[in-house]
Amino acid sequence: MSEIFILHLDNADEDLYTKILKVINESGHSLQRISAGSGMPLQFKDLKILPDRHQVFQSGREVALTGKEFEILMLLAENIGRVFSKEQIYNIVWQEFYDGDYNIVMSHIHNIREKIEDNPSKPIYIQTVWGVGYRFNKNLSSGL
Repeated sequence: MSEIFILHLDNADEDLYTKILKVINESGHSLQRISAGSGMPLQFKDLKILPDRHQVFQSGREVALTGKEFEILMLLAENIGRVFSKEQIYNIVWQEFYDGDYNIVMSHIHNIREKIEDNPSKPIYIQTVWGVGYRFNKNLSSGL
């Protein structure tokens, strides 16, 4: 028998979510996370994100992102200025606890930057916070 359990957590509760996710995965059960995002388009300088259509445009041209790349971009863009560790990004986007090497997150961030940044070696959208993780540039505002 399947049961649906709904848990509402504010953004400040990501650590709690990560712990709950670990316990659920260790028990052999599955969990589906549904974001309460607005689905409204996001605009940051020349970057436009259409969540409902799963589309990203940079300077008017559509950018092809993989599903995981899009989820990472949305996670960061919906939480402007908030720093996420590689572990948090992995746990949230892949929806499973992983205690190994998080290079997969770094690889996806690199790929996203290659696709959306004018100069990927000097990113303006996704910033690295050395020794901590990644954040979406807090000096860019979303608005259409």
